Amino acid sequence: MAERENRRERGPRRDREEAAPEFADRLVAINRVSKTVKGGKRFGFAALVVVGDQKGRVGFGKGKAKEVPEAIRKATEQAKRQMIRVQLREGRTLHHDIEGRHGAGKVVMRAAPEGTGIIAGGPMRAVFEMLGVKDVVSKSLGSANPYNMIRATIDGLKKEQSPRSVAQRRGKKVADILPKRDEAPAAEAVEA
Repeated sequence: MAERENRRERGPRRDREEAAPEFADRLVAINRVSKTVKGGKRFGFAALVVVGDQKGRVGFGKGKAKEVPEAIRKATEQAKRQMIRVQLREGRTLHHDIEGRHGAGKVVMRAAPEGTGIIAGGPMRAVFEMLGVKDVVSKSLGSANPYNMIRATIDGLKKEQSPRSVAQRRGKKVADILPKRDEAPAAEAVEA
């Protein structure tokens, strides 16, 4: 009878694990803080983690605890709760140039041609890798604090809009929204 109960417990858990999407996580920063008390010093740790499925979803979280693994666990759980979805062009880059701000941090992110790679500083690079972006050029202006940089990056990514969403909101077709391509090369081909 005990074996049956164990089988029942194992079955649903396994299904839940397979159904849940697999997330990758990246530890961005660990901060050690100390508090001086009568007997000496007490140390605490704060962790900053970025989590994503590398297919257009990303989130960040921070956790504090007396030990590093516990702080990382708390940060990862918070990051999974605060995930956002970002539409990517061709699954590899941004649709348009974006600016993000948070506090004194300001970031500029630009779409890039295929093969460019991720040109970004530490905390921003972690966000792009977890998001699944393969080609992007970015610059951090102002604050170099990793917390502010990640928040500014997420702020900018929330502002991104795909041509499909813009067309849907305006009640038009995607072809009407996108700029017309220069037809001069096609005309030259006809003449030749």
